[in-house]
Amino acid sequence: MTYELLEPIFIISTALIAIGLYGVMSKKNILKIILSLGLLDTGVNILIVAMGYIPGGTAPIENGNYSLYMDPVPQALVLTAIVIGVSVTALALAVAMGYYKKTGTIELDKEGVMKW
Repeated sequence: MTYELLEPIFIISTALIAIGLYGVMSKKNILKIILSLGLLDTGVNILIVAMGYIPGGTAPIENGNYSLYMDPVPQALVLTAIVIGVSVTALALAVAMGYYKKTGTIELDKEGVMKW
């Protein structure tokens, strides 16, 4: 079994994670931070699914060679993580909207929130 087909997926997921981390750490705009968190979440989800993939593997409901069954747990974890990610994004957007109504801006450095 070879994993050559998965190497681009690992590279893409690592790039999404790196871009998301960079955006969260460096941006001052609330909406850009929320978008970066979404990219980070997507990269982690793709990485988890790729790690659980077995080339030539089948669903665990078929009869046959048990060594080629794929584990359904990573897919189940990613489905749960997607639901949690959407909920966190909705909550973050609601908080951003409340912050905008209170301060009139979505930039965090304008109100002294970020001290550095």
